[in-house]
Amino acid sequence: MTVASPPPPPQLPPQAQTASTQAITSLVLGILSLFCCPLLAPVAWYLGSQEIKAVQAGTSPVASEGIAKAGMIVGIIGTAYMVLLFLWIFFMGGMAVLSALANR
Repeated sequence: MTVASPPPPPQLPPQAQTASTQAITSLVLGILSLFCCPLLAPVAWYLGSQEIKAVQAGTSPVASEGIAKAGMIVGIIGTAYMVLLFLWIFFMGGMAVLSALANR
């Protein structure tokens, strides 16, 4: 007589990895830096680069890599925008003061 073995338990599908909060924060800060506060851009750039390093080291989920890269790129663009904005304010503001002094 053969004994029937019990059926194997149903296998659950593997759960999808979620992005880390640091990657999401990097992207959100990068987007905010483009629209309202350029001073957040270097922070987004830094957080994105740190998260990419963490993914490569294996301490952060791989799903974070794309979002961290996007946050880093938007942070780089925002930083360039911030630098150009400050240069424009400095030189145009400085030229306005010199012009006002020259017209006395």
